[in-house]
Amino acid sequence: MRTQRQVVDYSLQKRAVLRDVHNGRIGTLEVCDASPYLKNAALFHGEPTDDRCPVCRRDNLTLVHYIYGDELKQSAGQARKLAELPVLAMTLREFQVFVVEVCRSCAWNHLTQQYVLGRDALTADELDQAEATASAVAGRHRETGSSSQRREGRR
Repeated sequence: MRTQRQVVDYSLQKRAVLRDVHNGRIGTLEVCDASPYLKNAALFHGEPTDDRCPVCRRDNLTLVHYIYGDELKQSAGQARKLAELPVLAMTLREFQVFVVEVCRSCAWNHLTQQYVLGRDALTADELDQAEATASAVAGRHRETGSSSQRREGRR
């Protein structure tokens, strides 16, 4: 995404945890502890991947994107589909995205990435272009609304 910034990748931490699990220093019950809410978020809002679970190797992992930010108000902390994030990034100034990988079979879960999205990263030209596009779309909706009212005989 164009406005993605301040990316934090947790892959080194994930490798260290998996190394400890495979060496027997950490039990699988300690790392396979996804809450029922996280499992449901993976089921309804998750993005399937081609990567196998590194613990059970039975199922493919699912990525869940959680959003947080002051402008989100009651929506903060919700899981969102990946396709919704660019729309939010164009409408909100700034919000954080936390990406969690989940295995729905064994409940493995790990924070894989964190980043910030929003309009604040756009240049003035890009912001003007985005606003022009948004107003053009809004104008089309007004035109179709008024023409449908004329067809029905209302003014």
